[in-house]
Amino acid sequence: MADSTLCATMNRGNLLPVSVRNIVTKSRTFAEAAESYIENGGEAKYLPPILKLLGDRVLLDIHPFDIRKAVEQLYPDQANSTRNRQGITPIRAVMSHAYDRGWAPLMRYPKFKEQRPKRKNPAGVVWLHCFMAQAKRDRLHHLAALVMFMSTSGARVSEAVALRWSDIDLVGRTATLQKTKTSTNSVRVLTDGMIEMIHWLAPRKRNDRVFRYTSRFSVNEAIRRVCHRAEIDYKPSHLCGRTSFGTNSISMGADIKSVMEAGDWKSVEVFVTRYVHPRQPGRRVAELFNHQMAESGL
Repeated sequence: MADSTLCATMNRGNLLPVSVRNIVTKSRTFAEAAESYIENGGEAKYLPPILKLLGDRVLLDIHPFDIRKAVEQLYPDQANSTRNRQGITPIRAVMSHAYDRGWAPLMRYPKFKEQRPKRKNPAGVVWLHCFMAQAKRDRLHHLAALVMFMSTSGARVSEAVALRWSDIDLVGRTATLQKTKTSTNSVRVLTDGMIEMIHWLAPRKRNDRVFRYTSRFSVNEAIRRVCHRAEIDYKPSHLCGRTSFGTNSISMGADIKSVMEAGDWKSVEVFVTRYVHPRQPGRRVAELFNHQMAESGL
């Protein structure tokens, strides 16, 4: 034990011969690299299942082919986007950290080819109006308020159902989403209509849920039933909530940066490809040029 400790100490100071340092380096495992990566501020969220497969592997014996096979084993039925996000990306981060420490060579980590996401049809203003009217006729005021909140704040359904009265600041006109998908709190600004609806919900205790629902599944089932009675297309919480917020905000003329910050998006690529679905983009751009030319007299 003392010899190995002395050896490691001398190696950090580059006092060992190159041949001996190479032996020490070759013994480093993926688990050791992951531990060092986390200790130095790395994200540990997706690493536990990866460590079960690769933890004992020596870094120099891990190759791109091995990584792809390990990810396929971990996520056999998931989409390639999930494989990349939860497999390739965290493994690449650990291996890059190992390279920075001189424990592994620099390698390329080809991602799985992702298919372009299918075009979605998020809830527009007309759909939202019809849904709200039917929900109010059904006296489902909490459901109407929940959908309004998601569609005007970009909140995910899981974040909306978790919202407590203690998270609402009616004076500051904000709602604080606790521990979102990105593991941080996120403040959303409430619209005039949302403030009015909240006043109608009659708060109970500070720790009570604002919208009373406890599960996204019950929310989507309730939305489905209202859509059936209103004779409108069923749009689950994601399409009438976060995606609707992104698309409608851009359609109203808001700039991408403002919408991303308002909805707490971190990736421009994710926001533009998955959450923005412009309606008749060619016609809208042509009308903007028509308006500009008319004003300038061209």
